[in-house]
Order: sequence, then structure tokens, then C-alpha cells
Amino acid sequence: MVVAGEPFAAEAGLEVLRAGGNAIDAAVAVGFALAVTHPEAGNIGGGGFMLIRLANGEATVVDYREEAPAAASHNMFLSARGELIADASVVGPLAAGVPGTVAGLALAEQKYGKLGLSRVLEPAIRLAEQGFPVSYALSESLREERELLSKFPETARVFLRDGRLYEPGEIFKQPDLGQTLRDIGREGPQAFYRGRVAEAIVATMEKYHGLISRLDLEQYQPKVRRPLEGHFRGFKILTVPPPSSGGVVLIEMLNVLEPLDLGSPNAFHSMHLIAETMRRAYADRAAYLGDADYARVPVSGLTSPAYAAKLRNEVLRAKADLPVQPGKPLEFESSETTHFSVVDAEGNAVANTYTLNGGYGSGLTVEGAGFLLNDEMDDFAAKPGVPNMFGLVQGEANAIAPHKRPLSSMTPTIVIENALGQAAEGGTRPGNAGSPPGPVEAVRLVLGARGGGMIINTVLQVILNVLVFGMDVREAVTSPRFHHQWLPDQLTVELRGFSADTLERLREAGYKLNERAAIAECEAIEINPKTGWRFGAADPRRDGKAVGD
Repeated sequence: MVVAGEPFAAEAGLEVLRAGGNAIDAAVAVGFALAVTHPEAGNIGGGGFMLIRLANGEATVVDYREEAPAAASHNMFLSARGELIADASVVGPLAAGVPGTVAGLALAEQKYGKLGLSRVLEPAIRLAEQGFPVSYALSESLREERELLSKFPETARVFLRDGRLYEPGEIFKQPDLGQTLRDIGREGPQAFYRGRVAEAIVATMEKYHGLISRLDLEQYQPKVRRPLEGHFRGFKILTVPPPSSGGVVLIEMLNVLEPLDLGSPNAFHSMHLIAETMRRAYADRAAYLGDADYARVPVSGLTSPAYAAKLRNEVLRAKADLPVQPGKPLEFESSETTHFSVVDAEGNAVANTYTLNGGYGSGLTVEGAGFLLNDEMDDFAAKPGVPNMFGLVQGEANAIAPHKRPLSSMTPTIVIENALGQAAEGGTRPGNAGSPPGPVEAVRLVLGARGGGMIINTVLQVILNVLVFGMDVREAVTSPRFHHQWLPDQLTVELRGFSADTLERLREAGYKLNERAAIAECEAIEINPKTGWRFGAADPRRDGKAVGD
């Protein structure tokens, strides 16, 4: 089964599964296809995280987050007076970090796939060269970002046809991108980091006075990391470690909420407890989190039960109108993302979130190669303590440094059933014949979200909806959501689904409410632990699709 935020990309993954591929093959196919059909976030010019859990229980994270170029510096986006230079970190060549998507997807395919890179690229190449009908969502997205896409001639040529916008139903062909994908399929990732595509990236950087050099591209490597592991009411939670903040903040919040009686979903009592937990976890995110390869990040402290107990005591007596400060953990140890989830018949599972950061990234298209570069440098603390494009405040741990990876909110997550409970019926612990019955681990949920700083809280609420409130995955994904990220000090709620009485009680309690049409977008798969049946949920807030069985 494949669930993705764009239908043609989901079908690309299903095609690969039906050709004999496994979940990793399908995930890589979806990743490259989204670069064609969902250019506002799908990419080969950005980066992300892939969480893989194999049927044998092995789990790993491929960190292919972008890196700051070697020429990047701490104050590169500040004027001589120490003020932020408007838009410098979000538009144009200085905004781009060294892309990691091609290296990351290729590594996952090489280590865990079955079909090979050239085969899994076939659907994306076909979509680029033969074209696909433009959806209403893509047409509107191009229209909304027309100003950004008009700033650079190559971008305007590729995505705006030099001024004539694509209408729904028109066929969108991208021959330059098709050739780039063919090069990658034939030569592997070196085509992107050392070959023709690398030359095109460097030429574009030189033309617009950007920082990414040939050496930056040659030296880029994805990193294989151990997943962050937590536990919640008998379930094992596998998620991503720094430089994503998502896993740490998610586990911190689940630890706080685990023993609490949350009552009913979307009622004042549960919303108050969850919102106060969000406030404290996001305050810690701002204070402590960054690339752990460059800064001391207190992962074990922030995710420890003892620290959760301290925060829980604060939550239980919290008042919304009182300020919250970052806690003191134990000793140190875009909105425009897109997520897809894949599970195959063998039990392999993939949760992948990747991004250009802002919609259409930096707006700068690599000339002759057909793809956009990210604006991921804005995910660093360009000026520590000053909010980024998503309103997130970040500290010195996430300051700019050469080759450093910026902090992220991406939270691909896999929930494991029976990790701490009794064995499933008829199950035995893997090992020698005759070994005593023991816990049988099986994937229960595969999920993640798009939505910048709202991602982590969206993943939290979908998990709670399934594991605490007893919803099926479709109801859990569709259910209304809310979001608090510490600063700005406001509780964002979706316009639909919350009763007038609940909203009034929240206001009376001191919450400053901010209403919006939608909060993030989640793509999830649930597996019934008794039958093994798979159920996919594509978030109705976008035009995604769940395919397969």
C-alpha cells in the first residue's frame, strides 16, 4: 500500500510494488515522481528523512537533510547593523543548502531495494517526458506563487511558460527534468553530485552569486542514523533523531501525556492538557535542538521519563495566560514539505518526509536541469531568537555553520504493536524452534505529515486519535486539529469540528485563538494487528491518494 500527497506519485509507487519491488523500491519511486508532479515540495533539489523498518525488525533512518555550503557563515543573512536582510534566507541563491534527496534515495535503494535505481526511476521519467494533466491544486499553487516563480527566467520558463499559467487539465511536460532523471538512472547519484547535473548547479550558482561549490556537491553524503525510540502505552514509537526536532519533541510530548486521562477528543479537557504539553515541548525545541553533530543536544534528557514527570506536574496546574519558559532537562548527551507512507506484503515499512522548505523552495531553477533548489538555509537560526518563515524561534544550537544540517520539524514515524505487551495469538519470538513465546512486534501505524512547524503536533494528534481515542486511521487523519508552538503564544484551531462551547471555554481559560482552514496534512497507513489488513488514509485537506491493498 502507498499513501502520498499527490495521486500520480502514489500510482508510481504502486506500479513498482506490482513489478515485484518492496516498500523501499516503491518509496524511492514515489520520491522521484513527486519531484515531477508536486514541484512545490517534491524534489531532487531539497532533502529529508526516510525511516525504514524491515520485516525482520531492523530499523534505520536515512538522513539526507541539506547541508550549509562550506562558504556559509554565522551572520551571512545579517546587515552591518546586525539586522536580518529581508528575504535573503528564503529567495534566491544564498537560500539554498547542498541538496541531499538524490543521494539519500539512491542510498536507500542500494541498501534495501530489490529492483535497482534505473527501474524505480521509470515512472518519474515517463511523467516528466510524456507529461501529466495539471490538477486544480497544482494550477492554484502555481498561480499563488507566481511572484516567486517569476523572479528567475529559467523558473518562469519551466513553471509559468513565460507568463501563461497552466490551467487544470493541461499537460505539463518537463523534458529537462526528464533528462536529469535519466542521467541519475544511468550513472547513479554521481550524475547529480559530480557529472552534468553538478556542472549545471555550479554554473547556476556562479551566475547568481550563490555559495554551493563543486566541492560541496562532491563531499555531500547522506547519513545512516539509529532511529529514536520511545514507548507509549505498550507501543514502541520509532521516529527520527536530530537534526530533526520532530522525534525528540514527539517522544517528549507522548511521555508527558502517557498516564493522563485525556477524556474525549476535541473537548476542552483534552485540548487543554495537550496544548500545554505542546507549549512546553516547543519551548524546549527552541532552546536546545540543532544538528547533534555540531551542537550538544540533550536528547536523553528531553526524552527521559523523569523530565516528563516534571513537565507533567506543570501541565496539570498550568494556566494558559501564564508564560512558559524552556525547561531544564537532565544532563546533555514548510509548511511545504510532503510525506508518503509505504507498506508491502512482506511487512517492510517506510515513512518518508522531504521538502524544499518553502513552497517551490528558493524559486531558483537549475538551468538546463529542470529542478528547483531549496531555501533550507532559512531553517537555521539566521539570527538566534528571531522567528523563521514558519514563526519558529530557534537558539544558538541551530546557528549557521559550514556543512551543518539545519533543524527540521519533519517527523516520519512508525508505531509498533505489542512491543511491550503479550505475544500475538500464535506468535513466537524469532529464534530457534522451541523458543518460549514472547512479544511479537508488528507494524501498527506508518505516518508523517507536511506543514512546517505544525508537523510534529499533527503526528502527535493522529497517534493519540488511534491509540487513545480508538479512531480508525481515516477518522484519525480527518479529525480536526489544533496547534501550539510556544511562540507566538496562540492556539491555532481548524475552522471545522470544534464546538462553539469548547472554543469559548478555551478563550475563557486564557488562550488566544487563531482560526485557519487547515492544519498540516498527514498521510498514514494502519495495519490491523489481528487480520494484517492494511488501511490507508490520504488527508482530505489536500488531493492525495491511497492505493494498493
